[in-house]
Amino acid sequence: MDVNSAFKDVPPTILADLLGRAQVMDIGIRPLWDSPRVAGPAYTVRCEPGDNLMLHAAIYRAEPGSVVVVESGDVDHALAGGNVCAVAQRRGIAAFVVDGVIRDLGEVREAGFPVFSRGVIPIPGTKERIGSLGDPVRVGGVTVHPGDIVVADEEGIVVTPAARQEEILLTAQAKLAKEAGESLDDWEEQHRSRIEKALSDLGFTG
Repeated sequence: MDVNSAFKDVPPTILADLLGRAQVMDIGIRPLWDSPRVAGPAYTVRCEPGDNLMLHAAIYRAEPGSVVVVESGDVDHALAGGNVCAVAQRRGIAAFVVDGVIRDLGEVREAGFPVFSRGVIPIPGTKERIGSLGDPVRVGGVTVHPGDIVVADEEGIVVTPAARQEEILLTAQAKLAKEAGESLDDWEEQHRSRIEKALSDLGFTG
């Protein structure tokens, strides 16, 4: 089974149900255009604030299919622009997920390269400071290790720890199959019963 490919069929909502809040990035990191869902192993990058050297280095080192995940702690300088995204796309990188901002959004959108970030700014960063590649990073409130599975779409971004990927994938697939076989009538009946029990247990009689 191609685990990375299989995760593309799992919505972040399902993964969030299984993994909890700690593995879900905060709402500030959003898709910059209406991109499709992406999934792949994290290639981790840490850029010094105001500097984008390490991300620019990463596009020549990340394996095809990787999601490049970047810690920067800066929203005043762009981490990447149209050409960097175009080269990343040409080299088979699946997406950028950056705790920071980019520029040249029109070019990025036209090329169809998925970028999830805190926004857009036209001013570029410098290329003068060493950060790191392949170390754990903190992005959107989530600690991401190299090889963790990142799934991102318009619903949000969820990180599955590499050591749990097969377990989580199998559980998610079972949950999806169960939901697919359940009609709205079935769901409503079970939901109403659960809600009424919760109200009753709390002493609500209205």
